[in-house]
Amino acid sequence: MPVSATPAYLGKDFSNASPGLRFGMFLPLWGIDRRTGELLWNTADTDYAVRGQAREERAIKVENKTSALQQACKLTAGDKTAMQALAARQTHQASTCTDVLTLDAIATAPFTTGLGNEHPLENGFAFLNPYGLPYLPGSGVKGVLRQAARELASGEWGETHGWDAEKIHLMGRIELSVIDVLFGRETESGDSNHVRGALSFWDALPQIPGDSLAVDIMTPHQSHYYQKDDTPHDSGQPTPISFLTLPPGTGFAFHVQCDLAHLTRLAPDLAHGDRWRTLLTAAFAHAFEWLGFGAKTAVGYGAMQADERASRRREETRQAATQAAHRASLSPALQRIETFVAELRIKHEQYPTFKENPNGAFHAKARDLAKAAHEATDWSAEEKRAAAQAIEDWLPKLVRVDIKDERKKLKLGALKGP
Repeated sequence: MPVSATPAYLGKDFSNASPGLRFGMFLPLWGIDRRTGELLWNTADTDYAVRGQAREERAIKVENKTSALQQACKLTAGDKTAMQALAARQTHQASTCTDVLTLDAIATAPFTTGLGNEHPLENGFAFLNPYGLPYLPGSGVKGVLRQAARELASGEWGETHGWDAEKIHLMGRIELSVIDVLFGRETESGDSNHVRGALSFWDALPQIPGDSLAVDIMTPHQSHYYQKDDTPHDSGQPTPISFLTLPPGTGFAFHVQCDLAHLTRLAPDLAHGDRWRTLLTAAFAHAFEWLGFGAKTAVGYGAMQADERASRRREETRQAATQAAHRASLSPALQRIETFVAELRIKHEQYPTFKENPNGAFHAKARDLAKAAHEATDWSAEEKRAAAQAIEDWLPKLVRVDIKDERKKLKLGALKGP
């Protein structure tokens, strides 16, 4: 069986190593002579079998490429945990910034990237060091979005969604388009009038369903033309080439940060009202529908669509965190008042016409709140007024009572003060 080109003291079991290490240093690719055990330093084992009419024993090459990749693409429980932790860390970092646009997407086709990286199997793959997990570099995201912006600005794809290729912004004597402002101005060699764009694109960290990457195979039929300058024809010998991909259903979170101070200097109109977000969202939508991300997009790889479910979960998590932070900033008295209001609001939103009879659960909660406000020595006058107002506002919405009588019974006027 094939072996990895590693020192003997490392052993032979690399099942707990990251996919990046198993695809790279620990790849069990190098062939051996199955009779002698000799290391052959190529990508095929040598086996022996009796073949042909003469029934003579012959040496047979047994390719190791596909089997080696299948071993490399497995994800352990530790890999899955690390993948989720990295995405959570990135999400937390984005949540601390007010100038980050986050869009969730899901791959509708296989995804691959980094095929041009050097590797013994001709096609590499992009793994994030030191974690050894797949990722899409931010530079790749930026390139796709720049192309999407150019196509929208051209007007050849229908609605431009605000993108324009005209040089309408000035930085000194340098004329800049919207694309130049957001993505940066690239100039010819020798020209020093470069301009840094206002947007920074973060690496995208895929969330892979299941417990494995995938192995795909391409079979080019024209290698004789590309390698030997021969006349192209369709009778060439196909050469199967295996490469790693991520399966459809893989989730991506795209984070783009805007340097608002820099954007305001270059184009105040793009900073006003977060117009840059609207433009970028349109560019993402175009890229999802027509361009794709990663490698081999011309043949359908890297196609994506917006993941509305993930976006809703992200927004719910953000709101919950905001509410938790707000609640933590309140005094114990205000926390109690807010809890009272939240319980009654939830019930009222679920059942707008519901009202319980007097002396029920909600009536008891209002009485307890009023009693606490009257008896507490550490409640401020403002907190007591807030308690009285909350009872007046919400008690009649869920309990069949006369609020005038309740004001007297619960002494809400005393809580409100003069």
